[in-house]
Amino acid sequence: MIELQGITKVYQTGSQSLEALRGISLKIKKGEFISIMGPSGSGKSTLMNIIGCLDTPTAGEYVLDSDKVAGLTFDQLAAVRNRKIGFVFQNFNLLPYATAWENIELPMLFDGKTSRRRRERITELLNAVGLYDWRDHRPSELSGGQQQRIALARALANDPPILLADEPTGNLDSKSGEEIMAILADLWRVGRTIVMVTHNAHIAAESERTINLFDGQVLS
Repeated sequence: MIELQGITKVYQTGSQSLEALRGISLKIKKGEFISIMGPSGSGKSTLMNIIGCLDTPTAGEYVLDSDKVAGLTFDQLAAVRNRKIGFVFQNFNLLPYATAWENIELPMLFDGKTSRRRRERITELLNAVGLYDWRDHRPSELSGGQQQRIALARALANDPPILLADEPTGNLDSKSGEEIMAILADLWRVGRTIVMVTHNAHIAAESERTINLFDGQVLS
């Protein structure tokens, strides 16, 4: 599903160069649940951005679901993201002025789905995360755990085969974190490919395998 070969990423600031990734090569099979760990500055977020088509590598090859994406334009990358990848962030990234329903609906609007299909899918997702009765509430009216469940529902709106979770339990209490991990585990069991960044070894242990980064390279 995901194949990176010799991926490097260099950021240029004036005359200074920062090599964030240094020749990353890895494969993630369809239906795997992978954790990415490493200290601050190890390249976790940069790697996640490249896997998620939010950024492009300076060098190397990236094949996503049999398509070469390393050289695509930003518009082309956006189209790939909307079809194939769902995102869950530590800070939820919900639109504060929109209701739970509207937040979940947004990716489907971009994808051109009909109003009937949007209604059916949003209802299905809200029921799946146990928040249908909260559909008209804005993020400020929801707990952290509820916001993350809405963010998960939004990530699944277009039924992407890949889910990228960047510290999905980082801002949650332990009970809410366990609920989110249970949902991720259920998604994995039905065939979703999940790539998760975490600092928490206990959380990482719930995935199939862990990729450890250090100084922009795969340590183990």
